[in-house]
Amino acid sequence: MANLTLSVDEKTIDRARETAQAMGTSLNQLVREHIERLAGADQRAADHKAYEARAAAAKGQLNGWKFDREEANARG
Repeated sequence: MANLTLSVDEKTIDRARETAQAMGTSLNQLVREHIERLAGADQRAADHKAYEARAAAAKGQLNGWKFDREEANARG
């Protein structure tokens, strides 16, 4: 695991630590989780682009499958 150094105003850090403590966690943990979510956002965007590429390549071919009115209107 790598270390990361950030420059943040001391008052902001103090308020963030208080908030983290009220949440039952550490500021370090909150920052780590946020960075992990940011990194995951890139993966989700890549997955979405890959899906779009597969859908475009299919050119709307359903291989004989047809929409069923009952299935399309089913409430589940």
